[in-house]
Amino acid sequence: MEAAVEMKGISHWFGKVQVIHDVDLSVEKGEIFGLLGPSGSGKTTLVKMMTGLLRPSKGVVQLNGEKMPSLKQLRQFGFMAQSDALYSELTGRENLDFFASLYGMSRKDRHLRMNHVLDMVDLTAYASRPVNTYSGGMKRRLSLAASLIHEPELIILDEPTVGIDPVLRQSIWSELNRLRNHGVTIIVTTHVMDEAEKCGHLALLRDGRMMAEDIPSQLKSKLGVSSIEEVFLHYGGGARA
Repeated sequence: MEAAVEMKGISHWFGKVQVIHDVDLSVEKGEIFGLLGPSGSGKTTLVKMMTGLLRPSKGVVQLNGEKMPSLKQLRQFGFMAQSDALYSELTGRENLDFFASLYGMSRKDRHLRMNHVLDMVDLTAYASRPVNTYSGGMKRRLSLAASLIHEPELIILDEPTVGIDPVLRQSIWSELNRLRNHGVTIIVTTHVMDEAEKCGHLALLRDGRMMAEDIPSQLKSKLGVSSIEEVFLHYGGGARA
């Protein structure tokens, strides 16, 4: 099966500081793949290279067999960054309409998708309010909705549920699982243990190095532990903040 994302021999330096060390990573189509690690472990740097926002100093990144950055592939994925890229003077619905228009969606399709994603993130009642009146958690939810608006076949989410309450977090994960069941590939960075358990595969990072990669049950079995938290502490305890 062709990989949705392939990273080969990836290293990266910021100035003289090496932040990623010879990472190899393969994400199959139609799975939820988690990047787990403490702050400073390299998760965000890796996803930026997946999206083409950052070129690796060394190595090759491919999406659907095409080397990144690729204009064609930019239309095939949705990306939710840690910082919310929203227009604060526009309403929530106007933000979604703008992002949907960038993907060439028809007015009818935009309307249907906006209603669906607003409902998914529980923002329908606030859709007509300017984003500058939103709380931090509401902005995160709107950013997630924007990343899903064009029904991408690959979704890259950088800590998507930070600041979101547990009930809504459960609803969002139910939607992610529904999308996966329809063949969508999902990559999510997290340091939330119960979210890591929900991933089909997990890669654990520490100080820019790949420490382990497998399905959650195998990661626990190899160490003889009962929780992903124990796996995390074993592999990730020495990472810098």
